[in-house]
Amino acid sequence: MHAFDILGDPVRRRILELIADGELSAGEVTATVREEFGISQPAVSQHLKVLRENGFATVRAVGTRRLYAVRPDALQEVDVWLDRFRRFWTPHLDALATEIARGKRERRQR
Repeated sequence: MHAFDILGDPVRRRILELIADGELSAGEVTATVREEFGISQPAVSQHLKVLRENGFATVRAVGTRRLYAVRPDALQEVDVWLDRFRRFWTPHLDALATEIARGKRERRQR
């Protein structure tokens, strides 16, 4: 599957957001996703399986628990694709940073 096929699903994007900050158990992921999306535990498990089988998530067993984490290298394909578009927003973000710094400087001078 192509990276954007995987990331095109809002449930899978949310799972990646959840595990981006560190490992979470399958139960923790399932509880959050079920609450937010109203889907069944088997459906969440299927999304976790897609992420795992396509290299976006790792899983490790700790006793009976399964801990999921993001595999950052899998996001490399997305980063490379986005690289050609960064020129559209980078100057705007640089300009925003300049305006924020200017505002802070003006407030200090008052």
